[in-house]
Amino acid sequence: MLTKKTMKALNGQINAEIYSAYLYYSMSAYFESVSLPGFAHWMNMQAQEEMFHATKFVGYVNERGGRVILDAIDKPPFEWGSTLKVVEEVLKHEQKVTGLINGLVDLANKEHDHASGIFLQWFVLEQVEEEASVGAVLGKLKLINNDSSGMFTLDQEMGQRVFTPPTK
Repeated sequence: MLTKKTMKALNGQINAEIYSAYLYYSMSAYFESVSLPGFAHWMNMQAQEEMFHATKFVGYVNERGGRVILDAIDKPPFEWGSTLKVVEEVLKHEQKVTGLINGLVDLANKEHDHASGIFLQWFVLEQVEEEASVGAVLGKLKLINNDSSGMFTLDQEMGQRVFTPPTK
C-alpha cells in the first residue's frame, strides 16, 4: 500500500510525464512547420515514450492499491526560433524530469517504501539514457552550425528513430 505522500508524488509524476508528451508533440508540430520532418518524427517518438512512462506509473499506482488522480496539463510553448533552441529545451526538460525522478527515489527511501524504490530504478536508468541521447543530438547540431547539408543529413537520421516499448 502506498502512503498518501507517495501516492500524491506519483500522481504528480504522472502529470509531469503527460506534460512531457504534450510538450514534445508541440515540438514535433514546430519541426513540421519548419520543414524538418525527421526532427518532427523524433519528437513524436519522444512523446510516445513519455506516454509509455505515464502509463507505467499509472499501472504501478493501481497495482499498489493507490488512486490515480489526473490534474490539468499546462499549455506547452509552440515557438522556439531554431532547431538548436528546441533541442536545448529538450535537454533542459529531461534534466528537470531527472530531478523529479530523483526526488521520488528520495521520498521512497524516506518512506521506507522499498517496492517504489525498486520500481523507480528503471526510470533512473531511463533518464541517464534520455539525457545522453539528447546530448548527442545537441552535440551534432552544434557541429553542424547551421550548415544546410549537415542539417539535411541529420534530419534524415532523426527520422529513423523507432520507439519500441520495453517489455518490462
